[in-house]
Amino acid sequence: MYSELPARGYSVFKVMVLVFEIGYVLFKYFERIIIVFEVPNIRHLRVFLEVVECKSISKASERVFLSQPAITQAIAKLEVTLGASLFNRRSDGMFVSESGEVFALRVSRALEMVLEGLKSVVRLGGSKSQPSQLLQMLTTTQLRALIAVSEAHNFSIAGRNLGISQSSLHRAARELESLLGVVLFEKTSTGISSSKAARALARASKLAFSEISQGRDEVDALHNREIGQLVIGSMPLARTSLLPKAIIEFSRSFPDFRIRVNDGPYDDLLYHLRHGDIDLLLGALRFPIPADDVLQEELFSSPVEIVARPDHPLCSGHNVSLETLQQYPWVVPGKGTPTRAIFESTFTDAGLDVPTRLVETGSQILIRSLLLGSDRLTMVSEHQIQHELSMGVFKTVPYDVSHAYRPIGVTVRSSWRPTATQSVFINLLRKTDNGSDFEDR
Repeated sequence: MYSELPARGYSVFKVMVLVFEIGYVLFKYFERIIIVFEVPNIRHLRVFLEVVECKSISKASERVFLSQPAITQAIAKLEVTLGASLFNRRSDGMFVSESGEVFALRVSRALEMVLEGLKSVVRLGGSKSQPSQLLQMLTTTQLRALIAVSEAHNFSIAGRNLGISQSSLHRAARELESLLGVVLFEKTSTGISSSKAARALARASKLAFSEISQGRDEVDALHNREIGQLVIGSMPLARTSLLPKAIIEFSRSFPDFRIRVNDGPYDDLLYHLRHGDIDLLLGALRFPIPADDVLQEELFSSPVEIVARPDHPLCSGHNVSLETLQQYPWVVPGKGTPTRAIFESTFTDAGLDVPTRLVETGSQILIRSLLLGSDRLTMVSEHQIQHELSMGVFKTVPYDVSHAYRPIGVTVRSSWRPTATQSVFINLLRKTDNGSDFEDR
């Protein structure tokens, strides 16, 4: 009996060690989820691409003018950051792995974006430097400083946002200005003003950083640990039915995939889409297309209805005339929106003046309160108010807004290439098979 105790104790010890090791692995895994992905040094990324092309550290060393130990260390640091082996190391050379091939494609696209930004800097700032040479000397720290100051318009706030001292931020910004040979920032009475060159490079850098993060997500997906994300800019109609249904269905297959939904005015969402803060914009499409660097895909068309509270005087009658509608007060969206254009053309096309007793707002809560508490009318997409109509909160006014349809769809950057998982979500949004996938464009 007593002779069995050491063996039992040893077994318990082995179990405790195993539990500790499993706990440590889980901790490191979730640590990668919690910590914000830091974009690797641009120089390390350039070195990585050279090794991919040369299939040899010694050959890459001759092209980037770095020692072989430095290149080896740079590659090792990238592999630790990504949690994957980027190369298959053999006696006859360094051959890119599947993970390395996926990441190399994203890095190549990212560096091309930065290069385009540098070309804009040279053109806008009158620099005599060669963009390709500037790319070889840039650092990620300098570009992060540029983005932070451009967004905050203040060195102190930008430093706090990055978690670094104001002096360090100043140094990085001034080094970048000296390298580029152009003025990036100027002091004004309201803060720091960014030059056109600064804004062009900051935007290109944000898009490049987003591309590299996409690459990290794709590498994670290859190892069955995808914890990527999709940032959606959503307008009111999409938030009521289309988006919730897609998120619920998507989350069944990808429960750990992060989805962030931002709302706001269309112009703000479009700005953040074009600057890489948002991956896709979901809602009413604009025509003509709002910018030459975005693509639109229509998912469906939503009919527009005139809506009021259930006991509104016009809801009890039949065939309400346009002249009668003209006499009532309205709550409408601001100028420049598709629904506002339909509202005004409904009257002007009939030779009537547009109603003047208007409240302009994009707030769905305010619209709801105004309709329920007064005789005001509004014009809204049927899909946007389906739930309220089915619950009897609102009722449609019996007037046919002829040929009034709002095209609803997805807007993305023309340069955006979604990951496989992001593509799954986009396909869930699609209601027809007419359009080609964004990744094919």
